[in-house]
Amino acid sequence: MASLTITWTLRYQGWAHVKVADDQGESKVIASDITDGPEQFLNAICRLVEGDAYTRAEFEGEPTAYRWFFHRDGSEVDIRLAMAEDREAPDASGAVLWSGRHSISALSRSAVHAFDQVAHELGEEGYAAQWGRSFPRTELEALRTAMRIQGSSIPDISARSADQTEGPQRP
Repeated sequence: MASLTITWTLRYQGWAHVKVADDQGESKVIASDITDGPEQFLNAICRLVEGDAYTRAEFEGEPTAYRWFFHRDGSEVDIRLAMAEDREAPDASGAVLWSGRHSISALSRSAVHAFDQVAHELGEEGYAAQWGRSFPRTELEALRTAMRIQGSSIPDISARSADQTEGPQRP
């Protein structure tokens, strides 16, 4: 199975660049702070970890909508990232930008790592100042708890104290 990485990078006030990549390809999309995209994304993955067969999340690209569709198949998940004309467009419309099949563990680890990395680099106050909304701590911790219950816990790199190391920490 191909390795999976997700990055969430705040570039401009209220805008994030999101990249999903594996050994088969990659896609880059944008997300606006006008909706709760990060929370939807983390909640959707949490529901998968907890056993839901199908979940979805959406990022607002003003006016484009970027939709994540997740279909669970045992311990694996088929992931599809699609672009719709706007958020009013039906789910069946739009173009698939990226798709992949990964373990639920790989998906959840990638999502947690993406937001841990942002918290580490910007801090939660810096995130809130740049994103325009609070850091999705509640949703991130819910996902981490679900992973731990399912036996897939990973360390929280954002929880390391600043006095343990100097400079950026590498995961």
